[in-house]
Amino acid sequence: MTSGTKSTGEISEIPESYQRYIDVIYNISKKKRGGWVTNKGIAENLQVEPASVSGMLEKLKKRGLIKWEPRKSIRLTDKGKMYAQQLEEIEILLHTFFKEVLKIDDEELVEKISCEIEHHITRNIKESFKDFLSKYHK
Repeated sequence: MTSGTKSTGEISEIPESYQRYIDVIYNISKKKRGGWVTNKGIAENLQVEPASVSGMLEKLKKRGLIKWEPRKSIRLTDKGKMYAQQLEEIEILLHTFFKEVLKIDDEELVEKISCEIEHHITRNIKESFKDFLSKYHK
């Protein structure tokens, strides 16, 4: 997104690599007192080197998605949290679809597919998915 471009809050506005980090930070933060996350925790979760995490944290900070200073803990901003919650909602919808509609019992497969697809779902698709699932469950 370049300056002059207005954000619509659409998850597809931010690159998938950013989304993955936001998702991980959000999930770790839910388990941490105060919601603070470490570089090491992110690196372990994503199975990458801490140095590569630092590079992404700089990008996320520039986008206003996290609060962070080098060698300090990380926390999502309200904007970052909004994106993370969208991702979580989409993942739950996908998970429900694969488990209950398509009857896929392989939990690992459902998790893998849901994680890969969630980054490409727009707000309109998410709403259509919600509508479909609510009709399906009647």
